[in-house]
Amino acid sequence: MEQYDDRPLEDDFPLLDESLRLIRDRSDLAVNYFYAALFLERPDLRALFPAAMDTQRDRLFKALTGIVRNLNEQDRVIPMLEQLGRDHRKYGVRPDHYAALGRALIGALEKYCDDVWVPELQSAWERAYTFMARTMIDGAQEAASREPAWWKAEIIAHERRADDIAVITLRTDRRYSYTAGQFASIETPYRPRSWRTYSMATAPSPDGLLEFHVRALGHGWVSGPLVWRATVGDVLKLGAPMGEMSVDQQSRRDILCIAGGTGLAPIKAMVDDMSKWNTARKVHVFFGVRRPGDLYDIGALHRLAAMNPWLTVTPAVSDEPTFPGERGMLPDVVERQGDWREHDVFVCGSPDMTRSTLTRLSELGVPESRISYDVAGDEHPASAQVIDLRRTRQSRERTSTGWDR
Repeated sequence: MEQYDDRPLEDDFPLLDESLRLIRDRSDLAVNYFYAALFLERPDLRALFPAAMDTQRDRLFKALTGIVRNLNEQDRVIPMLEQLGRDHRKYGVRPDHYAALGRALIGALEKYCDDVWVPELQSAWERAYTFMARTMIDGAQEAASREPAWWKAEIIAHERRADDIAVITLRTDRRYSYTAGQFASIETPYRPRSWRTYSMATAPSPDGLLEFHVRALGHGWVSGPLVWRATVGDVLKLGAPMGEMSVDQQSRRDILCIAGGTGLAPIKAMVDDMSKWNTARKVHVFFGVRRPGDLYDIGALHRLAAMNPWLTVTPAVSDEPTFPGERGMLPDVVERQGDWREHDVFVCGSPDMTRSTLTRLSELGVPESRISYDVAGDEHPASAQVIDLRRTRQSRERTSTGWDR
């Protein structure tokens, strides 16, 4: 990628960070001002956002400012910004939109940092945003030369596995290349311009079909309709694959996989992929849920285990004292079952489950460098988090933040 002479200066970073610290308790006001200024200058941009913005209105602003906090590590931030530019093509974002976004952002910061706003601070923000925008534009243009902004994906199978869980199979309108462990964003025709990320639940296959596990959470605008309204024949939009969680085929260590609820999806995909090449590495999958009825895909796991002697599957239920198998919270069950310090470890589940499991693994002496993890849940859309749990041992060396709607 082209490198720019107007990158932020080393002296800019303390100024930028201090301005963000000062605006923290006024962030709601700054967000409101940001959108008002943006839509006043460019009313056409309102059409790129969901009709109701209450659940996501601060994500763009937080992501932009979150990236700025890490600009002093540009070798790590550049690939992330390029990926964001690639991903945001699906919203219809064009190069000419970035200037208006920058003016609205800096205008909001100036208004709510007026007691400290000086020309030097404005210049620092202008350099930072120019660098961000140019890098994202480069990423988008490079991606446009090799892939569409989004794929059409027809639902060819829809199975309700529980009251709030569906397993959905999609067929895309063109080749969709991904790696087991990655995730993709989906837009439904029922809530246009609202996107939500889901991990592919199987490895790439010759038939090109994609499987997703969807749990309806609260008032999720995408997950709810996908579970309760979607039907065979509906056509969705599918964004480009993202994420770096994958099994290192060069490692000789055995593998521990810990999945909570629909966090099973990327774990299952990686195990499915290993069935094509693994012979020696043992894999132990713990699948934790609250109630036995939530073990929605346990049959598929048992079939994989029956065909692959190296795979062990342990279901665990926390809220049913009569369950005949392992009972208790997932970190407790994992701790009881063995010594995992010499394993490569993968964790995926709700934010709370993921955090508690990572804490327990650390207490058990599992090196952080051997742990990869992901999250499942509407509150954690891909590339939208200033503090993003979608981290892996590879991407831990880079910033985990982003921008999504």
